[in-house]
Amino acid sequence: MAKISTNPASKHAPISEEALADSRPIFPKENYKLMLAGIVVIVLGFLLMMGGDSNDPNSFKPENVYSFRRITLAPIVIVLGLVVEVYAIMRRPKANA
Repeated sequence: MAKISTNPASKHAPISEEALADSRPIFPKENYKLMLAGIVVIVLGFLLMMGGDSNDPNSFKPENVYSFRRITLAPIVIVLGLVVEVYAIMRRPKANA
């Protein structure tokens, strides 16, 4: 007794309510947690890269712009966040034995 939605304006095949109710998320819950952690690490890397501005446009302080934090640490943190994202996407759920 599945109802089939028929919309004459729709160009796609009708979808039954059973198919909609049976839909599952693409990834398991753990993968989404890892993805969120990766996004947090990437945002942290961009926050580390911020700064180095000056109130005087005629002065340039290279020690503020070219610091270890902005040139080395922040890009490493961003790449680590991207690695976490790739791992979260590629990770397979553990089989229940």
